[in-house]
Amino acid sequence: MLKKRLIPSLLVRDGRIVQSVQFRHTNVIGNVITAVDFFNGWAVDEILILDVSRDHTGRDEFLAIVDELSERCFVPLCVGGWIAALGDIETLLEHGADKIAVNTHAFRNPSFITEAAKVFGSQCMVVSIDVKRDGDGNPMVWVDRGREATGITAIDWARRAEAHGAGEILLTSIDNDGMRKGYDLPLIKSVSESVGIPVIAFGGVGHWSHMAAGVREGGVDAVSAGNIFHFTEHSTKKAKEYLREAGIDVRDTFFYKVAIPRRPRYGHY
Repeated sequence: MLKKRLIPSLLVRDGRIVQSVQFRHTNVIGNVITAVDFFNGWAVDEILILDVSRDHTGRDEFLAIVDELSERCFVPLCVGGWIAALGDIETLLEHGADKIAVNTHAFRNPSFITEAAKVFGSQCMVVSIDVKRDGDGNPMVWVDRGREATGITAIDWARRAEAHGAGEILLTSIDNDGMRKGYDLPLIKSVSESVGIPVIAFGGVGHWSHMAAGVREGGVDAVSAGNIFHFTEHSTKKAKEYLREAGIDVRDTFFYKVAIPRRPRYGHY
């Protein structure tokens, strides 16, 4: 059985890490490079970085950040935000990304997932799904940074994304984001049981026990968090140790280096 993964998430707006509370970016936390250097030291399994800038004006700066991270990051780097074409994916991969997280464009054009998977491989394609419960408690998909309702349930879209070639699902609860009350366990459990690809839980961690619950009760393959890692000393080390003590099969907390080819070259599509 594959080990469960611990994935710190970095939300970057205009070149700086920001804190997110129900998709409102409330505070600037710090420097991306410093955060990644810290995560590397405690052997996290992957790093997720999302460009949540309000527009494209700082895209070159974001690409420069990805470029530098790829030179310093010893674990797989998943990058998302403002992706709307195969060329956007190719650019990020050339700057050092290993996986790509796609949200709004994938929902509006599911064939894009299929096209991208054919060119870059399904293992490269992570479909990000943002979910907010409606008045009746139904988990509904929202796009465009949580501003547009789709009327589609999380399970329905996750199944469609898998059918179109997604290699993983990044599942985020908008309601729980930044609230520190834990993942939406019924949500992540229902989606995990409905698809055959890995599901990454995101949104709501306030204690390491929430991550353990995500694996045990939610059935996810990986747990991710953002805010807690920036405000807790030796956070990734403590998270890993807690998960291991809880009986969850995770990698050791010592420093390790994964041999990952950088700047792969892809043929024309």
